Formats: sequence, structure tokens, C-alpha cells
Amino acid sequence: MASTTGIPETTLIPQEGNGEDEPLLGRAGDAAQGEGKPIYYNLIIGTAVIAQAGILLLTASVWASVFLNPRILFSAHPLLNSGGLLVLTQSILLLQPTHTPEQKRKGTVSHFILNNLALDALVAGLIVIEYNKISHNGIHFVSAHAILGLITYILLGIQALVGFTAYYVPQLYGSVDKAKSLYKWHRLSGYLVLVLLLATVAAATQTDYNKTVLDIKLWAILISAVLVLVGVLPRIKKQKLGLSGSVKPNGAFGQ
Repeated sequence: MASTTGIPETTLIPQEGNGEDEPLLGRAGDAAQGEGKPIYYNLIIGTAVIAQAGILLLTASVWASVFLNPRILFSAHPLLNSGGLLVLTQSILLLQPTHTPEQKRKGTVSHFILNNLALDALVAGLIVIEYNKISHNGIHFVSAHAILGLITYILLGIQALVGFTAYYVPQLYGSVDKAKSLYKWHRLSGYLVLVLLLATVAAATQTDYNKTVLDIKLWAILISAVLVLVGVLPRIKKQKLGLSGSVKPNGAFGQ
């Protein structure tokens, strides 16, 4: 159709998918899984390599300090918790770049499996420390590390329960659409849990046991935590958090 000036009118057609692929930092598609690429490729897309460097440094710092000292029952606590954090980080990085329905479906299943493994390790770490406290008549939940850890475990439990039921048993929320409306909050709380887990590890360096035995360096954990967040946060799809435009939930979480 021509305008009054004789110049044909141009109808702008929004390109589907680009908005949903736009990360917090960078251009649309910078942190998107390529067509035909295997899902494990998502672990190194974009800034993921920075997050990988951070989480590997953190895990190595903890494990090296544990194995350079005599192992006791308590030793399993930092090993299991840092291992759980390592797996949880992979779970986030794996799902973030998915954007097509099929990618999201596979990503959500992989996310669920890895989260279960991470949760198993973290709960096992909790059991170890609680058994150790009880057997030695220790005081529970006094240090900043213990309090942060308790808060994180509670939020993680709620996060896992809501995430599982919203995706696999949406009828519990009245309808599929109502369950999908929780996806944004599931994502937000997931990133909050990640920050709290990193803060809990940092707080662990200030405990008496670490200061007298393990000697995990606070600076090493802080650098590692910053690297993890620098690698993870820029890959967040801002539209999925309601930060720009609107994206209708489509049946899989994505990040």
C-alpha cells in the first residue's frame, strides 16, 4: 500500500524469538543455544567460561584445603557442599541459553536431573554437619555461616518443590497457565539461592574450624564468587524476568 507521498509504506513485523534471546548484557542471540548444537555446548557459551573458571577455582580451593589436612567425618561437609554448588552452577549454565521449545524441554529435564544431584549433595552435607554437632554436643546455628546456610537450605527446598510441581504437576496450582505464571519467580529465586550459596561459602572461611584447620582463604572465595556471578548474570534473559517487554511462558523454564 502506497502513502500519500507515493512512497510505499513499510510494515514493521516484529521478529519472534529475538526479544526472548536478549541477555542482560550483549545483543540478542549472544547467549543463545545454536540450532543443532548439543546442550552441553551451553556450558561454555558467552560468559559461561568465566563462571566455569570461578566455580572450579572455588571448588578446588575447598577440596585442596580439605585433602591437605587429616580427614575426619566433618571433612565430608565442605566436600559435599562445594560439590553440590558446582553441579548447581552447571545446571543453571546448561539451561540459560535454551530458547526453542525443544531446547527448553531438553534443558528443563537436564536442569531437573542436575538440580536433584546438587540437592542430594547439599542435603548430605547438612546431615553430616548436624550429626557432627549432635555427637559433640555442639551449638547449632550460631555463626553467620550456619544461619546463612539454614536460610539457603529452606529457600532451596521451596525452590525445588515449586519448580518440580509447576512443571510436572501444574494441576496443583489450578491450571497450567497459573503454574506457568510462577516461572519468573522460580528463575528469580534460583539466582537468589546461587548468591546465598556463594555467600555461605564465604562466611565459612570465618568459622573457627576454618581459621585453625582448613585455612580456606576468604579472598580466594570472593574472587571465585565474583567470577561465577560475572559469568552467570549477563546471560540472564531479561524478558523472562519481566525486565523488558513481555514473553508468554511456553511450557519450559529457560533462564
